Order: sequence, then C-alpha cells, then structure tokens
Amino acid sequence: MSESVVKPYNEQGSKKEQVEKMFDSISPKYDFLNHFLSMGMDILWRRKAVQYLSKIQPKIILDIATGTGDFAIEASRLKPEKIIGLDISEGMLQIGREKMKKNHLENIVSMLKGDSENLPFDDHYADAITIGFGVRNFENLNKGLSEIYRVLKPGGMVVILEPAIPSKFPMKQLFNLYFKKILPFVGRWFSKDPSAYEYLPKSVEAFPNGKEFLAICHQNHFINTEWKPLTFGICSLYILRK
Repeated sequence: MSESVVKPYNEQGSKKEQVEKMFDSISPKYDFLNHFLSMGMDILWRRKAVQYLSKIQPKIILDIATGTGDFAIEASRLKPEKIIGLDISEGMLQIGREKMKKNHLENIVSMLKGDSENLPFDDHYADAITIGFGVRNFENLNKGLSEIYRVLKPGGMVVILEPAIPSKFPMKQLFNLYFKKILPFVGRWFSKDPSAYEYLPKSVEAFPNGKEFLAICHQNHFINTEWKPLTFGICSLYILRK
C-alpha cells in the first residue's frame, strides 16, 4: 500500500483536504486523546527529541504539523528567540494559541496556518525543525522533505517523531491488538469521528518506518541521519542534519 493513498475518509478530495477536515473535527478532544491513548508517553518522547536539539542551541525553531503546539511548548525550554508552529488545521491552531497564552509563550511562539509541502519561509530560515506525528500525513512525502531541507540552515537539525509498529514478540502482538482494536474504539467514542482513529493505524502501517524512511531522507540530501526506536519500538525518533 502506498502511504500517499491512505486517507482519513472514504470520499472524494485530496489527502491534504481530508487531513485538514479530520483534525478540525477532532481538535476539541485531540490533546486528551493524544495523552490518554499514548498513556502519557508522548510527553516523554517530545522531551527526548528536544534534548537532541539542545546540542545546537537553536535561535529559530520551526514546528511543522504543530497541531495544538505541544512540541513547540517543549522546545521553548531551549530558550530560542522564536518558535513558529505551522499547521493545516485552523481548529488545532485555535486551541494551540490558547495554550500559548496559558503558558505565557505568545511572545515567543506564533501559530501559523500553512501547508507543510509549501512552506512560507525563505531558504535557510530555521536553525532547527521539529515534527511530531505529522510526516505520515504529508500527501507527497518527498515534496515535504525537500521543503524542510530548503528552509533549514546549513548545520541545522530536524527531529521527527512518528508512531511505529514493534517488530519483536510479544510487543508486536500486544501493540497490534491495542492499535487496531482498542485505540480506534476509544478514539471513536471520545472524538465522535468514526474515521479519524481508524486512519491512524492504517497510516502508521503504510508509512516507511526505520531504515526505509532514512533512505528517503538521504535521497532528499539529509546527512548524519539517525533512527532511534523508543518504548519497545512503538515510536520512532529520527534525527536529520543538513
């Protein structure tokens, strides 16, 4: 199955349009479900990713597919001059802006509606780029990665988090049961969107995980790439450099 054809809804329209519609739909419950369904591990994964960024002390950070801004909030611990969170869903961004006010970060973090595959920034703009659970939602993976490379400064770093399916017994079997049966049921119950949390396991299965994803990153000119499985392989952390 090609990752690009996995869409949230069985209807006409591009993947990009459907992803925007899906996140607008689930935005009121997104934070609750994200933390609940990952059992809070998503917080630790973002913290781990930001630790890598501390090595380059970035002044300008771009958080692509920012959602409600959790990665941007975590990255603010690095004391950068500016963080820009970009997302295609206005529903998610509205919640994110309220979170920035609540955390007194509105002067550092700005939340911008935009397309990850057509980034509204100059070449060599950002010192660092973060992407949390959003790359598999790109309609054109190569185009998205090439845009990320374009706006990243030479010597800059990208950290990416993506859910993954463990490869070893018994975690693979347990995770498949949870991911394909329990998670869609709970997500459907709380979000009231029957398709959104069925799309999640399908999109994860279709995404090129691990070394396969690193190979695609190499094709898009990234160097010194690393893949670090987290929490028995249920999440992948990727570190890319330019």
